[in-house]
Amino acid sequence: MFVTANEHAGKAVGEVHRNLYGLTDLRFVKAPEEFESLSVLDCVFLALPHGQALEIAPRLPTGVKVVDLSGDFRLNDADEFREHYGREHTAVELQREFVYGLTEFNREEVKNARLVSNPGCFATATLLGLGPLAASGALKGRVVVDAKTGSSGSGAKPAANTHHPQRSNSFYAYKPFTHQHLPEIEQALRGVGAGGRWSSELVFMTHSLPVSRGIFASIYAELNEELTAEQLKEMYADFYRGSFFVRLVSGSPDINWVKMTNFCDIGFAARGRQVAVFSALDNLVKGASGQAVQNMNLMFGLEERTGLLLVGGNP
Repeated sequence: MFVTANEHAGKAVGEVHRNLYGLTDLRFVKAPEEFESLSVLDCVFLALPHGQALEIAPRLPTGVKVVDLSGDFRLNDADEFREHYGREHTAVELQREFVYGLTEFNREEVKNARLVSNPGCFATATLLGLGPLAASGALKGRVVVDAKTGSSGSGAKPAANTHHPQRSNSFYAYKPFTHQHLPEIEQALRGVGAGGRWSSELVFMTHSLPVSRGIFASIYAELNEELTAEQLKEMYADFYRGSFFVRLVSGSPDINWVKMTNFCDIGFAARGRQVAVFSALDNLVKGASGQAVQNMNLMFGLEERTGLLLVGGNP
């Protein structure tokens, strides 16, 4: 086992990530230039900027399983990829072999996969919150998703409008109608449940929260018939039966309850045929690395919760 980070090569993991000090003897190394040597590995996690996995994944030994955390292999449509990621997809044939790794939707497919594309953080929060309604055919008309994220979703390096001091006492929308997770969400909704039932217009808006981590998505929809919040909760409980990391709560969830964990908490409100579904998760765990480990567990026949029984804080 080894971990790469070219700019930190030679440094101890606990030196770079001080919260891990004393917990591991691993040191960062440079990424290998030749990939044949990686055939001795069981699994490779690619946690790289968008575009780099396109170059690396096709060169990895075919006996190695791969979980890619970037957006490079999430979209089936090369034209949509070009539009939302601003580059040509150079591994279209390999893309067809990737399974979309939203674990709770594609558990059986992930179990049998060699290549898994880990979902985006906004996509995970939105899909877990909206999926049961989409699968049931209960939706009528437009669906509005109002999603908010903490500053850590922008990565470790500061940039204009993403650096935490800029965001900490501020609140604003960004990428209206154009966020790269939108086509990913629509693609997954078309395949959820019975499949082919998703036909609603989706309005997807993202905002910057003045916190370091966490995603909170508010999903507003109209249904074909009246449902109470308790009836919604029953529908979701049936859909997520056996999904340990989805917790259904009364009223609103709170990002404090899910920070540092692999849980997604979902709550409900209803007024006649109008419903609101709220989902909260940690953008770096269930929205990224935690879900990647969850997928790896399934790919290797391990218990799904292995290494992921993490407890959140309050507050």
